[in-house]
Amino acid sequence: MDRSSTPPAEAAPRLAFVHVDDVPWTEVIAQMHGDRRVTVRNKFLEWTDKRMVALTRYDAGVVIERHGHASDQLVYLLEGELAIGDRTCRAGTLVVLERGAVFGPLVAGQHGCALLEVWFGDPRPVPDDEAAYDALLRERGIVRLPNPRFERPKGAPRRS
Repeated sequence: MDRSSTPPAEAAPRLAFVHVDDVPWTEVIAQMHGDRRVTVRNKFLEWTDKRMVALTRYDAGVVIERHGHASDQLVYLLEGELAIGDRTCRAGTLVVLERGAVFGPLVAGQHGCALLEVWFGDPRPVPDDEAAYDALLRERGIVRLPNPRFERPKGAPRRS
């Protein structure tokens, strides 16, 4: 038999189990609200070139710019409240953000919030109006700190 025409064997589909307690928190955004430092932290439960799944915590009052993503995204609010533009979302709310759609600004409620986020492809944000975001931060007396540097989890794709 001529093996050169035999298609390559496909890898078996992966089955994986990840427990949230086995994944460290990673700080990804930091801001100064007066003398109080507030952050956004992720537990990267899954991060491949096909998807990213993160448990996310926003400290109280964190403000994230109006943006979209380079892929579809699902955001499920587990705890607390999160204002998205003019809409206040409570625990139990699912937000579906298709690639090209934008939402925000996002403002965490007085007790912060916890989210389960899923991206179906490239999770990088696509800012909508950075000048408006800078003006909003100035208006609220918030100083945007440089994004903390962090090491991507094993298996996460490397981006240029």
